[in-house]
Amino acid sequence: MTTLTSEFAVERVKKSRVAEVDFNNLEFGRHISDHMVVVDYENGQWGSPSIVPFGEMKFSPAMLSLHYGQAVFEGMKAFHTKDGSINIFRPHKHLDRFNKSLHRMCMPSVPEELWLSSLKRLIEIDKEWVPKTEGASLYIRPFMFATESRLGVKVSDTFKFVILTSPVGPYQAKPYRLKVENKYVRTAEGGTGFAKCAGNYGGAFYPTQIAREEGFDQILWTDSKEHKYIDEVGMMNVMFVLNGKLVTPQLSTAILDGITRDSILTLAKEMAGFSVEERKVSIDEIEQGFIKGTLTEAFGTGTAAVVAPISVIHINGTDYQIPSAGPTSFQLQVKQKLHNIRMGLEPDTHEWNYLVKV
Repeated sequence: MTTLTSEFAVERVKKSRVAEVDFNNLEFGRHISDHMVVVDYENGQWGSPSIVPFGEMKFSPAMLSLHYGQAVFEGMKAFHTKDGSINIFRPHKHLDRFNKSLHRMCMPSVPEELWLSSLKRLIEIDKEWVPKTEGASLYIRPFMFATESRLGVKVSDTFKFVILTSPVGPYQAKPYRLKVENKYVRTAEGGTGFAKCAGNYGGAFYPTQIAREEGFDQILWTDSKEHKYIDEVGMMNVMFVLNGKLVTPQLSTAILDGITRDSILTLAKEMAGFSVEERKVSIDEIEQGFIKGTLTEAFGTGTAAVVAPISVIHINGTDYQIPSAGPTSFQLQVKQKLHNIRMGLEPDTHEWNYLVKV
């Protein structure tokens, strides 16, 4: 049985650290805001949520999540809008994905009331941490992990749900140089690739490190059986403009259902001149697109970057170059449109924005 006591216990910091932050030079994840949400799950139900000063927690070295990886997280953003509100972008969709990830990892789901009230209350308290500089935002990191102390392999009976926030600047990384991976795999059909669980990321470190030593920025992951079809790029979804169409791998249990991916596909279907195809995309098809000149854009999509341009894809020993994205490119047009919706500059026809009045 899952129940919720929604009264918040709030302990505020004695002195805010926000004055120590240079909001004109924000490094992703470097600064954590003053407060965090903490909620415990035990005896089959959620306890009362608390908002406390960000700081260290005390845990047993035998905590199950440390040994068996029962841990899941999400990532979303909040923005200042033109009317002075703070917009949390698509929290319902993020909750849906979070709960699907939790279900896959045998963890209790988070009730919508707890999710929304925690986000709203935390933003209200730490509103000064939401950047007002152009292109910046407040990154929100909800996560849950098993807390039961036991060395036996089992599903934990107790869990802790936490939300942290961090001011982040605009994404400014150079276009990616990618290596097609044909040996290692990030995940496989039937596995946990669709879930945002911690092990997916830890398992990708080693092959990514090898790729970087070879002069690439990230990996273009392929399917685990044949290394023939594309899954993702790094930890982002990937899209191509091929033969004038927006093409992206169809979702499976090996591919994350990205919120930015879903947003871009939705907007693309409404933009004049673009048709969308969600289907299997082979490495051979992409290579032929380079050879014939029919592949004109390639980019990753995710919460952190929104759109991450790709400049090179290394296939079968050849570096294929992709033209730089110009102002009329699809990726920059759709990125701007998404930005306008989140900032309240264009109508939110899909009701993606969750506004917090501060």
